[in-house]
Amino acid sequence: MRIAFAVEIRDHYARSRSADGVAYANMCCMDTLDLEIQTAAKKRARAEKAFNDADAELRALLVKGRAEGKGPSHMAKLTGFTREWVAKIAPAPKS
Repeated sequence: MRIAFAVEIRDHYARSRSADGVAYANMCCMDTLDLEIQTAAKKRARAEKAFNDADAELRALLVKGRAEGKGPSHMAKLTGFTREWVAKIAPAPKS
């Protein structure tokens, strides 16, 4: 070995450490701003999931409305979207 203290630097028991120790080391040094950022990120993730769920439900209802004969202009007035967007999401059912 070229460096005398290299033996002390090396980690011979890398698997002996658990992920808990690493997570604790990361959490212990977090300040208020870090916690606010982390909380906001979690809140954003929940909001994004809620949006995606509501969007999927609305799209399914638009397709159902078109299948029942409702026009894209009528459904656009109900949703606040453009007629073109509704027609793209819920095309006319094939006869």
